[in-house]
Amino acid sequence: MDRKTIGIIVGSLRRESYCRKVALRLSELLADAFDTTLLTGGDLPLYNQDSDDDGTPPPQWTAFRDKVAAFDGVLFVTPEYNRSVPAVLKNALDVASRPPARNAWSGKPGGIVSVSPGRLGAFGANNHLRQSAACLNIAVMPTPEGYFGGASDFLGESGAVTDEHTAASLKRYAAAYAAWVKRFTD
Repeated sequence: MDRKTIGIIVGSLRRESYCRKVALRLSELLADAFDTTLLTGGDLPLYNQDSDDDGTPPPQWTAFRDKVAAFDGVLFVTPEYNRSVPAVLKNALDVASRPPARNAWSGKPGGIVSVSPGRLGAFGANNHLRQSAACLNIAVMPTPEGYFGGASDFLGESGAVTDEHTAASLKRYAAAYAAWVKRFTD
């Protein structure tokens, strides 16, 4: 049986992004069960329907859509900007969901992990992303929810998770997500 592939969509472009560090840890935790690919959508031009209507979508859109369509599941790792997801993540959602008849996200098992230096663990972004995911027909794992606050305290300079409780929570989340994906793909 072919190994399944998971796209891990990182919602932060920052060089020292907490989300990227957590995404890399989740990728390691999922490595026994899946092949993973990290994406940011940072090179995607802003979505404009005119380009699709004219039959001239930018090549970055086409490449991104093809990548998303090929994944067996998607896992979002996002920070919170103004109680929502960063523009780069929203644009990636829009690009791969258009045109609606070819929504590359549709039917995929998904997971959402939000990461923040604040105590709330980017609760607003996590829940806002769940709203968009439902509209895009992404089957987001309902529980456990992945809110990881205090990232500046639990991540070491190398990106290693230094807090045992957080490390155990990430491991539980990855195991639950792996089981969730297998429900849809086996």
